[in-house]
Amino acid sequence: MRVSMDIELKDTPGQLLCALTPISELRGNLKSIVHHHEERTPRGTIPVQLVFEAEPDNLDAIIEKLEENGIGISRVDEERLIEEGAVILIGHIVHTDIQDTIDSIDRTGYAEVVDISLSMPHINTTSSASLKICAVGIKELHEAISILKDVAEKKDLLVVEPIRAEFS
Repeated sequence: MRVSMDIELKDTPGQLLCALTPISELRGNLKSIVHHHEERTPRGTIPVQLVFEAEPDNLDAIIEKLEENGIGISRVDEERLIEEGAVILIGHIVHTDIQDTIDSIDRTGYAEVVDISLSMPHINTTSSASLKICAVGIKELHEAISILKDVAEKKDLLVVEPIRAEFS
């Protein structure tokens, strides 16, 4: 899971290390850090924004250790689905139960279809759909696409993958 966290540090040497050590000790993988040393919060502390990846079971322990180290935490946001990919399906997508196709991914618990764009020109012609799939990790994203390929094969649908696209 990816975690975005705003913390507040005292303006004393070693505070940033006190904030990063628990993340490292609990196998968190720091992705970015923005340290605003010239700014101050209303409490006179230095605002710092962290983004890191961590096992979901370790987040509470990281927060507890940060608080033990005297680090103020003003915001924590978790993003469970951090990897994304897109595929194109071609065939009789609607007539072969598109909901069942989507459910085959959503039922995994580690991946979800989060966006779909469907083109169906006429009732008896083939249609196409772009599916955006998000997953908890890259391995799980590949597993979800593999499940989709199995479902598509049974429904005589063509899967074109991977497609990297911007979705708004």
